[in-house]
Amino acid sequence: MSYTSFGFLIFVCATMLVYFLLPNKKYQWIILLLASYVFYLFAGYRYVGFLILTTLTTYFAALFIDLALKKQKKVLKEHKSLWDKEQKKAFKAKNKAKMRLVLLGTVVLNLGILAFLKYYNFLAGNLNNMLHVAGLTFSVPALKLLLPLGISFYTFQSVGYVVDVYNEKIEAERNPARVALFLSFFPQIIQGPISFYDQLAHQLYEPHRFDFTRFKHGCELILWGLFKKMVIADRAFIAIAAVLDDYSAFSGTALTFTVLLYALQLYTDFSGGIDISRGVAQIFGIDLTLNFKRPYFATTINGYWRRWHISLGAWMKEYVFYPLALSKSSVKLSKKLAASKFGSSKYGSHVAKVLPSSIASLVVFFLVGVWHGANWKYVAFGIWNGGIIMLSTLLEPLFAQITAKLHIPVKSFGFRLFQILRTFAVVLVGYVFDVAPNFSASINTFRKILCDQNFARGLEQINALGLNIVDYISLLLCTGFLLCISIMQERNSHTSIRVMLDKKPFIWRYAMLFVGILYLLIFGVYGPGYDPAEFVYMQF
Repeated sequence: MSYTSFGFLIFVCATMLVYFLLPNKKYQWIILLLASYVFYLFAGYRYVGFLILTTLTTYFAALFIDLALKKQKKVLKEHKSLWDKEQKKAFKAKNKAKMRLVLLGTVVLNLGILAFLKYYNFLAGNLNNMLHVAGLTFSVPALKLLLPLGISFYTFQSVGYVVDVYNEKIEAERNPARVALFLSFFPQIIQGPISFYDQLAHQLYEPHRFDFTRFKHGCELILWGLFKKMVIADRAFIAIAAVLDDYSAFSGTALTFTVLLYALQLYTDFSGGIDISRGVAQIFGIDLTLNFKRPYFATTINGYWRRWHISLGAWMKEYVFYPLALSKSSVKLSKKLAASKFGSSKYGSHVAKVLPSSIASLVVFFLVGVWHGANWKYVAFGIWNGGIIMLSTLLEPLFAQITAKLHIPVKSFGFRLFQILRTFAVVLVGYVFDVAPNFSASINTFRKILCDQNFARGLEQINALGLNIVDYISLLLCTGFLLCISIMQERNSHTSIRVMLDKKPFIWRYAMLFVGILYLLIFGVYGPGYDPAEFVYMQF
């Protein structure tokens, strides 16, 4: 059941009617739970068992840890005057070891399921290549594995929930059905955003009455998401798919155009899908976390990742980056380097201070690359982004010194524009790894982009990608419109376009919405004979 299908529209409307017409509002969350499982059964009924397994292990692990923590506080209180400091410390260490074992077991199990389904055949293929090179006839069998829809997203949410209970940030939920809803909430299970329990759960369980403003704003956000997905992303995908069918046949000019088009398609596809998810949730009175903040306006690659897939970055920062950067070994490394002769210099003290966080960033982006898919090109994608961030952090004083010596006005519009374009160019290099079929194809793409620029031949190839002049004009106009809206949002970050639209006259406001719906119906890519492109991040 695609987010862009008529069936999904009917499903949302039916769920909304039952949800808001239910007499006893405190049971509304049960309607959301039933709707979420019905949605998932339609989307991937063969794999609902994996979702149920993750839900049950998450529920019982969090409950065990929570009860163990409460028991620990009770026992310590009862023996406050009977035990000395060492006895209390020993009891806490023993209890913590049990909790850590349950935590690790649950995390390893659920991440292990994800890793096995996603990476087994990739690892088996690489191992077989190594065995072949070694002259061995033995081979690891490939398995017919399909990835359950949304497994990365609900797995990450489950891990975050259990870790937060372990760290005493939240209390474990006693009702397993409520945990099931948190992990399966249908607007976000397919492609996110990834939510933290303390941000989302209370909204799911609280009663909500119908609010016309929220309904209107939700519908406007859904319409905006459909516009980005069906008018821009799916139209651009037609040309990109034509190139992917025979990558080696295209010139560097055509491939450069494809990478630029992919930057547009990826952003409008993913952000459009998230807009639909957030819009649907808003209709039910639930605010999902913001996942995009105009990433192509970023002035650094680090800033780009703080604006792109924000929920994944927040998850990685909380559960990977901080544990690594603040670990005992990282602190020890920093202190040892600071105490050295190199660390006593101005630049050395900076390196000593930021090296642990730089290494942690590299590890995070390696994992982000691997998370994107089982292919060496994604490993390269992660290392490229992590390496750039690591180098920019380590060399920050040098860049500041060069800027000062050249007397560059760092606050000027011209320099900011230069930073935006520079960052976008770095992002595009990463996109080459992303869009190419494999790692060798990405290397060949770089070679062609640098050494095979032929404008006349490239223009001929671009004209033969399945899009006509009307399609290209539509893409150009829509991209310009998207840019204008993004500039307005950037300048008015304290509010939203929907709130700004509310302040316009009634006729003007609804005339704009009518034009938007009409444009979507006329220029949206859909209809008989067209196989709509799936949302890019559904595969994760």
